[in-house]
Amino acid sequence: MTPAGLKKLEEELNYLRTVKRREIADRIKQAIEFGDISENSEYDEAKKEQAFIEGRILTLEKQLRNAEVIDLDQVRTDEVSLGSKVVLEDMELGEIVEYEIVGSMEANPSENRISNESPVGKAILGKKVGSVVDVQVPEGVIKYKILGIQK
Repeated sequence: MTPAGLKKLEEELNYLRTVKRREIADRIKQAIEFGDISENSEYDEAKKEQAFIEGRILTLEKQLRNAEVIDLDQVRTDEVSLGSKVVLEDMELGEIVEYEIVGSMEANPSENRISNESPVGKAILGKKVGSVVDVQVPEGVIKYKILGIQK
């Protein structure tokens, strides 16, 4: 995981522990004040959200305990590795794309952050500038040429 990804998870965990827990506790308290909780939809919804938030907190805590943070100073630019920013050319369409290779917890394709476990990530890991790789996708095979590698 990148240092930025670690920080993002820590911020989310802190927000859930401090702000969201308090908000939900207030909602539950308010719903209880309405009276009979056996037929109280506000109470039921607040309890469901509380369970969801507590589950997310447990997940984040586990992820943070098991996270291995990438030392960005150690990211090489001679071959693709976790933490690399890679410029690729789609050999068929001629389109140029840039991806950052991150761990699966940080992947966000809409931000061009792809997992090292994704088809493209797997295909380019360990490759050098100038390499042409075949990526198996549901529609067939896409050929990419690696044009650049940056930190």
